[in-house]
Amino acid sequence: MNVLPSLRDPAGFDAAAAWRYLLDLRHGGGASLPATVEPEAQRFLDLYLEFARAGAARPMVLAHLGQSLDGRIATRTGDSYYVNGPENIDHLHRMRALADAVIVGAGTVRKDDARLTTRRVTGSSPARVVIDPRRTLGSERRMFADDGTQVIVVCDATVTPSLRLPGHVEVIGLPTAGGQLAPQAVVKALIDRGLHRIFVEGGGATVSGFLAAGCLHRLQITIAPLILGSGRHGLELPPISRLAEATRLRWRLFPMGEDTLFDCDFRS
Repeated sequence: MNVLPSLRDPAGFDAAAAWRYLLDLRHGGGASLPATVEPEAQRFLDLYLEFARAGAARPMVLAHLGQSLDGRIATRTGDSYYVNGPENIDHLHRMRALADAVIVGAGTVRKDDARLTTRRVTGSSPARVVIDPRRTLGSERRMFADDGTQVIVVCDATVTPSLRLPGHVEVIGLPTAGGQLAPQAVVKALIDRGLHRIFVEGGGATVSGFLAAGCLHRLQITIAPLILGSGRHGLELPPISRLAEATRLRWRLFPMGEDTLFDCDFRS
């Protein structure tokens, strides 16, 4: 298992030690950093440390999108394997391992049938959460596997489901407006259950909804050197008429193999 394939093992603080340190923080441990941290390991800590340190006193909602250079996450037919390279997939699994909960929309589950596990890295899987307002997903989906991990479906409180879910799946019914669940209400419901590090993994509509609602503390966009020319956009937000209305961010760059990750900070 290659936990951190993009890093060498510097003498002062190697990749494996950095990952153990971050997992210790995520689980409430008190490990301290060594006196010597090499530059590559420091950049790794820069990317993950704030999320690992989040908790009840300072929750964090962080979202991620992977897209082409022209802002597409899939072709018009929905093909998205693989817009980004394997380094970014490893990054997603590391984010899951540091998260208390990973959120996806029902459309992503229908398309990808993702397991939302941490099988590519060391670390336990987070609670799996799907936003499915009309309860359209059935028990055959792999994210509903009874593997000891908490599984949550967030839906319209008034919906009458036609499909049954396994007994271990918790259903959270929330009010809707225009058939849509408020991201703020979803975040509150998860925090009320002790899930303070929330990772919104996709898809584009779900990430866009959390961003438009002002619920994100950080947004990561990994861009591949790829032009699709058509297809599905990553972010779709309410229209603006003037550039002055655009959101300008503090950001940092991190290499992800051939891709580049933009880490954007909304808290600042």
